[in-house]
Amino acid sequence: MPKVAVTDFTFETLDIEESILRPLGLAVVGQKIGRTPEQVIPLVADADYVITQFAPINAQVIGAMRNCKIIVRYGIGVDNVDLKAAAARKIPVCNVPDYCIDEVADHAVAMILDLTRKITANALKVKAGGWGLAVPLAGMGCMRDMTVGVVGFGRIGRQVVARLKGFKCELLVHDPMVDPDAIAAAGATAAGVDDLLGRSDLVTLHCPSTDQTRQMINARSIAKMKNGAMLVNTSRGTLVKTDDLLAALQSGRIAAAALDVTDPEPIDPANPLVKMDQVVINSHIASASPRSVEKLRSSAASAVAAAAQGKRPPNIVNGL
Repeated sequence: MPKVAVTDFTFETLDIEESILRPLGLAVVGQKIGRTPEQVIPLVADADYVITQFAPINAQVIGAMRNCKIIVRYGIGVDNVDLKAAAARKIPVCNVPDYCIDEVADHAVAMILDLTRKITANALKVKAGGWGLAVPLAGMGCMRDMTVGVVGFGRIGRQVVARLKGFKCELLVHDPMVDPDAIAAAGATAAGVDDLLGRSDLVTLHCPSTDQTRQMINARSIAKMKNGAMLVNTSRGTLVKTDDLLAALQSGRIAAAALDVTDPEPIDPANPLVKMDQVVINSHIASASPRSVEKLRSSAASAVAAAAQGKRPPNIVNGL
C-alpha cells in the first residue's frame, strides 16, 4: 500500500487526512514530533508522498527519499523545505496559500492595537492588584495619529491594510512585486523600504522568509527606523535578527514589539525578550481557528490525492 508520511503535526489526530487518502488506497503514517533530520529520515525514506509542518526537509532528508512523488507543506511558507534540492530530484513542493488569511490579519491588527493601547500591560496591572495606567500617559497611542508601515502586500498584507483603514492611520506599504497603483487603490501609499522604516511609528511584517528578506530587521535597518517605533511580526521569525531586536529594545531605540513568531522557535524561556514588559510574544498561533486548521489539513491531503491520481497537484512552488 503506498505510504503517505506526515513528518510532524500539531493536531490531535490525522483523521481528516485519513478520510481523504485512505479511500484512495493510501496508508497515512505520521509522527507528532519530527524536528531533526535524524527523526524524519526513517519515516520518509520509503514514503511515496510526504506532508510536513515544521520539520526540516533539507537536502539530507530529500536525498534519503527513495520513492517520493510530492512534498506538501502544512502552511503558506515553505522555508523549512529545500526547494532546489527537491527540484533537482524532480519532486514538486506544494503549499497551502489560501488558508488562515483572515486569522493572521486579525491577529496582526490585535497585536498592533495591543502595542498602541497597552492592553496587556494594563490588564496585568489590574490582575496584580493595581489600578490606573500601567505606562506613562505618553505611551498610550492612538491609531489616528500614527503612520503604520506594512511590509509585504500579499493576501495577508492586503487584509491588514483593509482592516487598518478604519482606524484612520496613515498607511505605507513596501512590496516591490506589487504595482504602486494597486497599493494606492487599496487606500495606502507605496514606499521604498528605507522610506517606510524612517516614517513609520509601527512596522508590521507580512512577507515570506527568503534569501532577500531573511533578517531584514537587523541593527542596520533598525537604525533607519523612527526612534521609539514599534514592531509586529506575525510572518516568520527569521525575518528578524533576534539579538539585534533585543539590543534595540534594551536601548529604547524600539519602544515595543509584538511577536507571534520568533527565531528560533520555540524561544528559549531564558531569553530576556520573554521577560520584557514592552514585548508581547505568542507561540506561532496567529493562524489558528477551527475553520483554518480544517482547510489547511484538507487542502494538504487533497494535494497528495491529486498526485496519487496522476493529476497535477495545485500550488507547486519550486518550478516543476
